[in-house]
Amino acid sequence: MLRRGKGTSGLARPWRLDLGPSCGKKDGEVIGFQAMQEFQDNSPVPPSLRNLQILEVLAREARPMTATEINAALGLPKPTIHRLVAHLEQEGYLSRQLDGRSYLPGLKLRQMMLGVMHAGQYDLPRHDVLVRLFAAVGETCSISIPEGDTLVYVDRVETTWPLRLVIRLGTRIPLHATAAGKVCLAFMNPQSVEHFLRHARLQPHTPNTFASAESLREELARVREQGHAVDDQEFIPGMVGISVPALDARGRVLAAVTFHAPVQRMSLETAMTHLPALQRAARELAALA
Repeated sequence: MLRRGKGTSGLARPWRLDLGPSCGKKDGEVIGFQAMQEFQDNSPVPPSLRNLQILEVLAREARPMTATEINAALGLPKPTIHRLVAHLEQEGYLSRQLDGRSYLPGLKLRQMMLGVMHAGQYDLPRHDVLVRLFAAVGETCSISIPEGDTLVYVDRVETTWPLRLVIRLGTRIPLHATAAGKVCLAFMNPQSVEHFLRHARLQPHTPNTFASAESLREELARVREQGHAVDDQEFIPGMVGISVPALDARGRVLAAVTFHAPVQRMSLETAMTHLPALQRAARELAALA
């Protein structure tokens, strides 16, 4: 129970925790604080750096991690790590995965990464990669990144043809129904892919959409084997596209590099002739990382 005790000055001091006479403590002695140490944040690291340390752990491990797993490398009090992780998720720097417990870098962090690539001291800035790809292909070219169970466009160069697909930067589209989304899925770790296949809603957008887990699983195996994905009118009728992954040195997807065109101007067979240019652009983009 709670009692008032007296300090050395003889004045009544704030409430203390009394665990009872069996603890062997003298009346007036403050006890029980050892049990509260795990809730006290005595780290000399400023809060802003703690946020960076969380992101650093995720980047180093390169896999979805829970707050507890992240904290195994940091040793912060439990309330602190959960508060920081929740705030990073709220602000878009972390993305909660489909299991509801683990996290990966979020959209804002991925955009920052690509922004650094674009603004840093590199010979081939990100946008210039798309400009060169567009010069070779003549159709809309884009860079996109996975975000949870969707895909987000972060950069693009649009064709000047009147007939074209216009998707604003930041737009989220389904992973399973696009060439870029299938590329990102195919090169994720197997556990994340299986979790996606079990829990994602595979809505059919056209008759060509891979709308079942089994058919999509087989398609992703083909994509991984051949190193590229095609969109044969799977998201929007009359639109075809090809996508390849930009991979880091550890084989992780940095982004997907894609171009798409209406079938009135380019058949899927013709689009495949531009695969070497697309692969070259992906290598250039990866070299910026």
